[in-house]
Parts: sequence; structure tokens; C-alpha cells
Amino acid sequence: MPADRFSTATRLKALGEQAAARVYRARPPRRNRLTGRAALLALVMCSLVVALAYPIRQYVSQRSDIADQRHRARQAGAALERLREQQARWQDPEYVRQQARRHLHYVMPGETGYLVQDGSGTGSAPKGPRAAQRPWYENLWDAVDSADKR
Repeated sequence: MPADRFSTATRLKALGEQAAARVYRARPPRRNRLTGRAALLALVMCSLVVALAYPIRQYVSQRSDIADQRHRARQAGAALERLREQQARWQDPEYVRQQARRHLHYVMPGETGYLVQDGSGTGSAPKGPRAAQRPWYENLWDAVDSADKR
């Protein structure tokens, strides 16, 4: 019999155990990732987020409201300025005369006024040839009857 009394399988098993022991000794022992301090820190952070979420949302909302109000105030100031300019124009008698001629079709004594109709008006034409010949209430009654039949 040979001098060593172990078989090859036993030797290989022993070598594997020795190698495993060296590997586990080289690696530091594994610690639990979630320590008490980390859990407490996570709890404090979550509490801060929850406690500050509503005030921050209110702050942002109020800042946007303030910006909207400032924008409206600028618009109102511009409108006020336009109205003041318009009021100053209406103080001039020549401007009043010009507007009366343009919008009310006034003419000065001794002038002859003309009104030219070029067909560019926005008036609506009657719908159908008989619509102009019938009274309005008959057209209304026909519209109600046709709506009832549907």
C-alpha cells in the first residue's frame, strides 16, 4: 500500500475545504446592510419629506398666484392708460365732430350726406324664398313642429 492512506477523492475534498477556508478568511465578515442608524435616518428623512410637502406646495401655489395678480395689475394699468388717452381725445371738440360724422353719419349744415351700400354688410338674408313673405311666428311654429317630428 502507498504511504499516504487517503484516496484521491478524499484529498480533493480536503483541498477544496482548505481553499474555501482561505477564501472566506480573505473576505471580511458580511454585515447587515440596514443598521439601526440607517433605519432611524430613513425614518427622519421620510418624516421631513411628509412634513414639508404641504407647505412647499402652498408656497409654490401662492407664488404662482402672486405672479398672476401682478400680471393682471399690469394689464389693468395698461387698460387704464388707454382709457385716459381716450378720455383726453374726447375732450377735443374736433375729435367729437369727427366721431359723430363717422359713426352717427352726421353732416354739417349745408352739406349733403350720402350713405353708400356696397353689399359688404353682415346682415343675414332670409332662408328660402317664402321666408320673407311669411310672418316670423309662422317660421317659429314650423321650426317647433319639425323639431317635434324628429
